[in-house]
Amino acid sequence: MKKILVANRGEIALRVMRTCRDMGIKTVAVFSEADRKAPFVNYADEAVCIGPPESAKSYLNADKIIEVAKELGVEGIHPGYGFLSENAAFSDKVKNAGIIFIGPSAKAMRMMGDKLSAKHAAKQHNIPMVPGSDGAITDIKEAIEVAKKVGFPILIKASAGGGGKGMRVVESVELLEEQIKLASSEAKSAFGDGAVFIERYVKSPRHIEIQVMGDNHGNAVYLFERECSVQRRHQKVVEEAPSSVLTPEIRKAMGECAVRIAKACNYSGAGTVEFLLDDKLNFYFLEMNTRLQVEHPVTEMITGIDLVKEQINVARGNKISFKQEDLKIIGHSIEVRVYAEDPANNFLPDIGKLRIYNPPKGPGVRVDDGFEEGMEIPIYYDSMISKLITYGKDREEAIQRMIRAIDEYQISGVETTLPFCKFVMQHKAFTSGKFDTHFVSHYFKPEMLNLAPENEEQSMLAALVADIFVSKSDKKRIPLNSVAESKSISNWKNRRN
Repeated sequence: MKKILVANRGEIALRVMRTCRDMGIKTVAVFSEADRKAPFVNYADEAVCIGPPESAKSYLNADKIIEVAKELGVEGIHPGYGFLSENAAFSDKVKNAGIIFIGPSAKAMRMMGDKLSAKHAAKQHNIPMVPGSDGAITDIKEAIEVAKKVGFPILIKASAGGGGKGMRVVESVELLEEQIKLASSEAKSAFGDGAVFIERYVKSPRHIEIQVMGDNHGNAVYLFERECSVQRRHQKVVEEAPSSVLTPEIRKAMGECAVRIAKACNYSGAGTVEFLLDDKLNFYFLEMNTRLQVEHPVTEMITGIDLVKEQINVARGNKISFKQEDLKIIGHSIEVRVYAEDPANNFLPDIGKLRIYNPPKGPGVRVDDGFEEGMEIPIYYDSMISKLITYGKDREEAIQRMIRAIDEYQISGVETTLPFCKFVMQHKAFTSGKFDTHFVSHYFKPEMLNLAPENEEQSMLAALVADIFVSKSDKKRIPLNSVAESKSISNWKNRRN
């Protein structure tokens, strides 16, 4: 492949394009009207507008994307994550157009994209499973029988999709019928599929995922784990590698289970097998994501493997360029997702212009972003501004570097999750490694982010400084080195200007 189209936007499009450039591969960006001035559009060798801001008319327009690819002589399409990345029909269309889809086969997507079929495949290969229904629940009497057998509380889950949609915790049989209807309705609205199933609700779980890589020659390896337990609304905010609780024996067992699942569907490319870990360190298969994950950088940091480069290598028909015994965990890495959300207001999305945007730098700091100062945060897409990643020789150093990086991250114009992320880094539950997916409900209250009086005064000064130094036309700001040195700038506190 000498030319690749990236069927995505923002930070992941830019991240894929950078690896392509490292490999001497030309890139094509497709973009919506809302992203016309985005960095990934300028970075690509060629760029084509494919529609208005709405995803359905642009980034989800499979036919238009393939049409552009054919017109420009594209040999491969990288879908990134989200949008069409796990769309089996899109994968088929790409293949039928004579273009390489940089990802697993449509068959593997269908097998693992549906949670019920994925559970069935896992069960066939002796993978530990959370007790629950064998298939979709279609009858309330059946649901009651399963729930009583499994034991309350139980979890109702949508077969399709993810992100917490179509998910309900049910504490008693009296609430079961109502919650099944609500979960099914939500799943139907979100994914076009109302199928739901029942699992035992695992109390105090940790969310552990294993990165796998497969090729078209029957090889599959695991690149260790990521801990993704700090979440809001069932969506990850903080991830790290490796986990602070896995023993080498459990890590090996989980990794080998993940490889068996990958081989069960002849998986090719990068994928992630997700598990729940209970308070006794028993693990259970959750699902498989048939794409590159948002949090893949932490795996890259501890292994030294460029996962996108390996995806392209495998898509070219080559074998995986390393063996299981070649892989070692070196150091520790943490990623926080910087969302345009207000953690002091139930993490509600925030929109506006990035009046000041200055990401941190220095040893052990990586920022994967897709925005520049002066850009608007679009209302049409996910609210993630960037991924802030730190690396250290051990977990303590990675945490301290993250705190430093958060303090140095200068953003104004929108509220962000950075204050919450710093709260996590400094909380004893996180630093001790004794936390689970209920971290937010157990430890976090919005008022904990209120600024101390002296910091409030500092933020007011920062707002005044920003108004002086940022032009009315919102062009590039005058350097604020002298201000930054005196630490008057608001940084992650994000006070509006």
